[in-house]
Amino acid sequence: MPAVFVVIWSTGFIVAKFGLPFAPPLSFLVIRYALSIVCFLAWIRFSHARWPRSRRQWLHLAATGVLMHGGYLSGVWVAVKGGMGSGLVALIVGLQPVLTALWISWAGSSGHSSQGKSQARVTPRQWVGLMLGLSGLLLVVARKFGSGSEVTALTLGCAVFALFSITVGTLYQKHFVQPTDVRSANAIQLAAALLVTLPFALMETEAIVWNREFMGAMAWSVLALTLGGSSLLYLLIQRGAATSVTSLLYLVPPTTALMAWLLFGEAITLATVAGTALTALGVSLVVRTANRQH
Repeated sequence: MPAVFVVIWSTGFIVAKFGLPFAPPLSFLVIRYALSIVCFLAWIRFSHARWPRSRRQWLHLAATGVLMHGGYLSGVWVAVKGGMGSGLVALIVGLQPVLTALWISWAGSSGHSSQGKSQARVTPRQWVGLMLGLSGLLLVVARKFGSGSEVTALTLGCAVFALFSITVGTLYQKHFVQPTDVRSANAIQLAAALLVTLPFALMETEAIVWNREFMGAMAWSVLALTLGGSSLLYLLIQRGAATSVTSLLYLVPPTTALMAWLLFGEAITLATVAGTALTALGVSLVVRTANRQH
């Protein structure tokens, strides 16, 4: 499951490269949310999946949807549309595992979730893994600094907003959301994201170009990224420690670099290979330590 998640999640920037030239970012996301909701509702209908019974869980799921879909995706897509290079966006968002570990360490190992489980503490070995992963990530994206990366107050603010949204959303879900069917949970999350994104999308003036590239990017965004990637992320957070789950996101930029090489012929340097190996080693240390704790 983690390997499949990393591969699917890594296609996000590839999709942005195909789709964003033909649509404003928030309008693209609104259509993506709406189509994804329709797909999940059909899936729930035919599989007889259960909805959460308590109003509190509906509210908790809606909050995670606003953060992990609405906040994170809006921040990333507006930053990329504004001209910030994908490498720099990936680096900023890639700080999430460190923020997650810092929060867990600050909160203390005696904290308990709403499910009665103690929070897994961040061990020294995991800190070493997190730092190795961050170092590898820096190596992978360093060559992209200064090459088409337009950093403005808007793009930087959006990227940082995306970072904090997915970090807070991950911790919030792990702490407050009880085990829920992934299909109904995603439908609620996406509905909340749609409601908060739609008013801003209506302010966009750029027209959508309904060509093959746009529709292909939209289809992949709905079927692979939302139905596949978001569902896997929900399950991983529900089943695993927050630190080990978020450390997987370190693997996204190297995997994206490999995809860009295969699809667009972008060069892979020695630094990229070294950074990928270092990142994989760091994530391995984090995840294996977490598995031993459980």
